[in-house]
Order: sequence, then C-alpha cells, then structure tokens
Amino acid sequence: MKFSWSGAPHVPAQTSVAGVMQQVLLALTPGVIALTWFFGTGVLIQLVLALVFAYLFEYLMLRLRKQPVALFLSDYSAAVTAVLFALCIPPLAPWWISLIGMFFAMVIAKHLYGGLGHNRFNPAMVGLAVILISFPLIFTHWSPPRSLAETQLSLSHVISIIFTGNPIVAGWDAITMATPLDTLRTGSARGLLVTEVRTASVFGDYGGLGWEWVANWYCLGGLWLLYRRVIHWRVPLALLGTVFILTTPLYLFDPDANPLPLQHIFSGATMLAAFFIATDPVSGCSTPKGQLLFGCGVAILLLVIRRWGAYPDGVAFAILVMNMFAPLIDRYTRPRVFGHPG
Repeated sequence: MKFSWSGAPHVPAQTSVAGVMQQVLLALTPGVIALTWFFGTGVLIQLVLALVFAYLFEYLMLRLRKQPVALFLSDYSAAVTAVLFALCIPPLAPWWISLIGMFFAMVIAKHLYGGLGHNRFNPAMVGLAVILISFPLIFTHWSPPRSLAETQLSLSHVISIIFTGNPIVAGWDAITMATPLDTLRTGSARGLLVTEVRTASVFGDYGGLGWEWVANWYCLGGLWLLYRRVIHWRVPLALLGTVFILTTPLYLFDPDANPLPLQHIFSGATMLAAFFIATDPVSGCSTPKGQLLFGCGVAILLLVIRRWGAYPDGVAFAILVMNMFAPLIDRYTRPRVFGHPG
C-alpha cells in the first residue's frame, strides 16, 4: 500500500524573489488597465520603454559586476521598478525620460549600492525624483481623462509625440492638461477657494476625474497583496489613516481652504505609494512599530509637500526621506528578544 506524504503543517511555504515580484506585477495589472483606459495608450508605451531600459541597464551592470546574469534578470525586480516608474510619469512624456529615469534607478540607486537587497533607497522613486527635479515642466503635460479629451489621439499619433516631441494633430493645450493636484495648487496660489477650484471639470466625485477610479483599482490590487501576505497591513493603514486623520479636522474647520480628505487619498500617487512603494521590504522598515512610523512619516511629508512644497504631489520625495530614516527607526523600535529584558 502506498501512503501520500507531505511536509508538516508548521513548515512555511517556500517563497522566492521572483514569485513575490510576479504577484506584485499581477496586483498592479488592474491599475495599469484603468490608467490606460482613462489616459490613453501612451501609458503602455511608457511601460514598454521603462522595461526595455531597465533590463538593458540591469544586464550591463550585472556583466560589469560579474554577477550571474540569468539569475538576476529572471527575478522580475527590474520589471517592478520599471512599472512603478512608468505609472508615475505622464503618458506623453518623451522617450528619453524613461532612459534617464531608469539609469538613475537601476545604475545609481540599485547596483552602486550592491544590487538587489542592498539598495538603501527605492530605485523607482530615485529615478522619478531626478526627473521631477530636472524636468518639472514635463509633469504639467498630462493627458486629460478620456471624457475630457478635446482630441482623440491614435496610437500612431501617440508614438510620434513620444519619440519626436511634436504634437502633430494639435497644440499641447489641446492634448494635455494639468492634474487635479496641480489644478488645486495653481488655484490656491491665485487666491481661489478650494470649493471654487473643485468646480473644474478635471475633478470627480471625491478625487480627480479618472484618477479616483485608478486609485480604486490600485487599492484592489493592494488588498489582494494583503490577502496573499506579500505585504503587511501596517504601512498602508498607517499611511492612508494618517492622511485621513490629519486632513479631516482641517476640512471640517475650513472647507473653503482645505481639500476633502478623500481628495488627497484618491488623487495623485497616494494609493500607489501606500500599497506598492512604501511597502518595499528593502528600503522601508522591518519592525512592526517601525512600519507604522514609516507609513505615518510618508503621509506627513506627503501632506507637507503638497501644502507648502514646490511640487503638487511629492510622493517620491516623501518616500526617499523616510528611506533615509528607516535604519534609525528600525534600530529604536526593535521588539524585545524573548528571554531578555526590554
């Protein structure tokens, strides 16, 4: 008689870097589809460009450092970095934006620190921060939501714009517009009330038109990662909860001067950061208390930058600043070792 056998129930399932990265990419898929639906096929082209440049620099650096090329190219870490970067740049950004961003992400932020698992800063956010600082005007040329586009661009037009920088079918004003956060920031600088700014067509029910749906799908993907135990609940809860807790009293006190709390959560890259960027196990915190503090810190910095900084969103800078403090936070939030005094 043959008996079936298996490992004991207390033996944890085997995980791998490639397996985790594949699940992250799968969880990002609904958000990618939604972003493409609302903002056009330029999203997909930016994804392809970022992936090509990311793997090119990954290959070159692995050969230069004499590391096993096949092993590291197949772990999907470069793909996750590329996708996160591409989702944060305008769909009609010129092709060389991905080239520069991926150079700083893969070469500077990843391999010069020792490669996978040794990077002190989130590579995708390093690449994004360099682009934000060096070419801020590009981020004012976002594609309008599908329902607000004056000109419907074909795939050939999109490709031509990305690779030549020339809006053939119309001027930039006809095919691009400011994001909801940029509109809110510009209106506030002109002395307009938030309630007046929110009458613009770019705003939806509680966030940006189209943006709020994209954020919903990011949230769905993030919840799936929580269910699969790829990420932990502490960072997303701390980040989103802190944003909501800090902005709610301000909105209730003076709604004419302060946006809806959900405006901050469902506009820009807040939801993407909460589930997919701030949860990076390498550049973030590893202790339970540290993860809560990390999420709170990102939320506070995000709101500070949006209110007083030079950039309408600020997710990249908030993440990078907290990456810098992550080792210190972990050091002072280490749990007590069993059998030792606290």
